[in-house]
Amino acid sequence: MKFNPFWGAAALAFTAPTFAETSPPSYPAAAQGDGATVGGYNLSRWAEDWRVYRDPAKRDDFLDRLKYLPLDEDGDIYLTLSGEARARMNLTGNPQLIEGPEQRQDILRLVAGADLHVGEHLRFYGEIAHGQISGKNIGTPSGTFNNNFVYQQYFAEAKGRVGDIDLGVRYGRQEFTDGPNLLISQRDNNTIRFVLNGTRVWARTPVMRATLFDFETTDLGNGGLGDDVPDKNRRFSGVSAGFVVPQNWLGGSKLFFDPFFWRRRNRVGTWGGIVAPAVRYYAGARLWGDVGRLSLDWTLVHQYGEFQDRRIDAWQAFFAQTWKLGEEKNAPRVGVHVDYGSGGGGYDKGTLRNAYAPYGNNIYFSYGLFLTATNMIAIAPNISFTPTSKLRASFEYQFTWRDDRHDAVYRANYTPYIGTERVTGKDVAQLARAQLIYSIAPRLTLTARGEYLKAGDVMRKAGYVDSAFLGTWLSFRF
Repeated sequence: MKFNPFWGAAALAFTAPTFAETSPPSYPAAAQGDGATVGGYNLSRWAEDWRVYRDPAKRDDFLDRLKYLPLDEDGDIYLTLSGEARARMNLTGNPQLIEGPEQRQDILRLVAGADLHVGEHLRFYGEIAHGQISGKNIGTPSGTFNNNFVYQQYFAEAKGRVGDIDLGVRYGRQEFTDGPNLLISQRDNNTIRFVLNGTRVWARTPVMRATLFDFETTDLGNGGLGDDVPDKNRRFSGVSAGFVVPQNWLGGSKLFFDPFFWRRRNRVGTWGGIVAPAVRYYAGARLWGDVGRLSLDWTLVHQYGEFQDRRIDAWQAFFAQTWKLGEEKNAPRVGVHVDYGSGGGGYDKGTLRNAYAPYGNNIYFSYGLFLTATNMIAIAPNISFTPTSKLRASFEYQFTWRDDRHDAVYRANYTPYIGTERVTGKDVAQLARAQLIYSIAPRLTLTARGEYLKAGDVMRKAGYVDSAFLGTWLSFRF
């Protein structure tokens, strides 16, 4: 399918409580594959529903007015405007785990979006972004960090209802996150988010859903609006499904079971310094939600296919669970996540066993982007709490090993640490991590992340050292 970009529409994925009593039942909004909405805001801005501001009494200021701008007398045609400004600084000691001068990144993100609703069945969405980076020892920035202007999203959507089935189709450039976050994500850590080009189709009932999709990734330039184009070398397609687990199975649980089957085709795949075509299939499932005070998020996926003329046979498993220490909404939580990405074959000629996420959350295993779930085993106990109504805090300590001692250790971008494939041992690193999020105002947030990586036996033998990372940023959204 040839991709022909045009300004487009956003899905109405989350229904405001004001309308819940009059709307027919549908698949739970938070589980539709568009991410979570907190305080009205979502990482994907088109997933927000601001119809509550149809009532002038609900508006507090001028910016609230921008969330619902009627264009006809009945208010069935209306426009929602959105924006974001994020100023960020990253400090990294011993970048790339190589002893040397520290790196400082001064980063700015600006985003503006417009969401046009034409009745109940048609929407058009467009989003433009600007990213810039300066600082010290930053090398040559990629288009995900430094981009004068980019059409970050533009798509059209049509939707309707037949009986108790919600149907929809979306075409254009869009964020797509219908799957486990560690496999597919918007990658909000980047200045310019990860977006794809193509078609998404879905059907939903109150208890089950399915999404079909076919996308090309985006090749981001550094210049103006004309150099961010669909990447013909990389294509991602498949089906993601979901089922509401009956609550009476576990005595009042709120769980979802999401199986998926995907295909990723890459004409320029790279392993062990070899560039060759690759086709990788993903067959897996995710179980997530709450059972009383227990929150869990479990994913298991088998990956198979071919790289050049070699067979792919890889696995990834992610098991995260937390326990709430009390009945209060903001009670502290303790937990642990155990994660596995198979390795082996990256530098051999037999079966390739290195796991590979299509475009997963690349800060989950390291804020400094030092590690990824390829040839990796990790165990990370953690605690999170809310000391005040405006402050959230979390702390974690991660132990990391490699799965195959004859394969390399890999960074978040899947680049190997050169030389690690030639040394013995399995101990990769230990990481201490902390995050603080302070809500200065409903639209203004201050975030700070700190991390210290202690290089393990494998890394030290290959000549790598410890590193410290500090990132802090101020975000304004409306």
